Amino acid sequence: MSTNTTNEFPFSAETARILNDLAPLQLAWLSGYCWAKAAASGAQPETAGVLIQSAPTAEPLAVTVLSASQTGNAKSVADKLAQQLSAAGIGVKRSALKDYKAKNIATEKCLLLVTSTQGEGEVPEEGLPLYKFLQGRKAPDLSGLEYAVLGLGDSSYPQFCRAGKDFDQRLSELGAKALAPRTDADLDFTATADGWIENMVRIIQQKTTTSTAVNAISPVASNKADPQAVFDRQHPFAATLLTNQKITGRHSQKDVRHIELDLSGSGLSYQPGDALGVWFENDPLLVEEILHGSGLSGEEEIKIQDEVLPLRTALLSRLEISQNTPSFVKQYAEQIDNSELKALAAEGEKLQAYVQSTMLADVVADYPGKLSATQLANLLRPLQPRLYSISSAAEEVGEEVHLTLGALRFEHRGKTRSGAASGYLADRVREGDSINIFIESNENFRLPEQQDKPVIMIGSGTGIAPFRAFVQQRAAQQASGENWLIFGNPHFTQDFLYQLEWQQFVKEGYLHKYDFAWSRDQAQKIYVQDKIRHNADELWQWLQRGAHLYVCGDASGMAKAVETALLEVIGEKGGFDNEGAEEYLNELREQGRYQRDIY
Repeated sequence: MSTNTTNEFPFSAETARILNDLAPLQLAWLSGYCWAKAAASGAQPETAGVLIQSAPTAEPLAVTVLSASQTGNAKSVADKLAQQLSAAGIGVKRSALKDYKAKNIATEKCLLLVTSTQGEGEVPEEGLPLYKFLQGRKAPDLSGLEYAVLGLGDSSYPQFCRAGKDFDQRLSELGAKALAPRTDADLDFTATADGWIENMVRIIQQKTTTSTAVNAISPVASNKADPQAVFDRQHPFAATLLTNQKITGRHSQKDVRHIELDLSGSGLSYQPGDALGVWFENDPLLVEEILHGSGLSGEEEIKIQDEVLPLRTALLSRLEISQNTPSFVKQYAEQIDNSELKALAAEGEKLQAYVQSTMLADVVADYPGKLSATQLANLLRPLQPRLYSISSAAEEVGEEVHLTLGALRFEHRGKTRSGAASGYLADRVREGDSINIFIESNENFRLPEQQDKPVIMIGSGTGIAPFRAFVQQRAAQQASGENWLIFGNPHFTQDFLYQLEWQQFVKEGYLHKYDFAWSRDQAQKIYVQDKIRHNADELWQWLQRGAHLYVCGDASGMAKAVETALLEVIGEKGGFDNEGAEEYLNELREQGRYQRDIY
């Protein structure tokens, strides 16, 4: 067979003749098959905006796959879904919600959404423009849309997968028809997500008699070298702890640490706004409490996935023993057959209050009962890394990464408890020790590309972390844009994090305006939202000059109060009613001028 080809048509004449003899369905199937084959061999082209042309078929089903991701999990699931749809010969458009125009949903025919959560179960930042649009007065009739939703969440929170539930409910209210019931996935989401993907591909295939790959945008990664491919969540880098310094005063009620880690030799890079993932070991004292309460020695062997290891080792580094959940309490009560705990588990509000005030280990200590090693392990979820906002700019600190860490402390029945990861970093590792870490990119919390744009940074407590990185970056770049910091904490003398650095930034001309809210230094408490209202005129002027707004901190309290204050300022100074102010703020979101990193 001749193999002469041209750039215009890269097939031989004989191959072209064979292709011309194929039916439309055969061409569509072959297109998806060949693309998947190329992807598997690593020979795929770059995929950003790639258009795969195949023989058109009558009214092909156009599938749009969207993701609202906070840490990258929803994105990875959506990418996998789009890849499998494309390989099955189904036309698919793939987009992260940060790149999706909300009004375009009115023209969609088939939409598959994967969404994670932030805070207490809220919609991730990149999904808020679409969510707000669907809730607003301009929400379209979606009776011509078919959809499905996969929610990713954490069942230790009362509002488990609320973002997915909210999207599902609103799409249905607007007339859209569900292809399948919504699926909710917990922290260990892989098996659930894979099952959902398989089901979606099957449903879409059944809905069209002639699949097509027209306008398919493949999610397969570019063949360009990825400088961070070596070290990631599953293959972390062992970074050396250089500094662990308490930066709150001796009389502060908070224990905040400045952490510095050495990245030398890792090849890892990061940008201001990114997070650092930390793999940690559980507190050995908690492990012993659980073993004692369960009547186990810790030497018993268990199997996790395909690995056999001692129970004590698994409790130290493979299983979650800190974050309590309602499901654990209910299942544990059944396993040990404890009537008192069963009664507690049956009362929703009391159960939630108990879960929020205890660690998982406390349940075993409060209600000891005999379990086998396998029974205990099956009750526990896989250990998950914790993410912390990076508080440094690489341009300033070189091959280091800095964190601003609040060590969680509380008491239960006379026992002092610490946060699982924060206690590990603050108390159990020493300078010179290694810590397994990875970079978690956050494209939804970025400085403006134009260095002359003004920036307003609003944060409380350890929410100051990314703003230290922001101003370091702006100073290193000698950016001309003005920087305004609004920061709150309890006491000026005890809780002024990085005070000397902020003073130096003012002196050097990189912090142009600053407002500090010390909530406990006077009889009437003052918070960052009060500073927003107090500076309403100037804040509105900055917004009119194109300022970018950033908020970092607690999702349930501070972030909501800040948004309320912002809406009041926008409504008052811009002459908007409540819905108009919401639309204005949502436009800022869509433009990337209102970004939040909340937890």
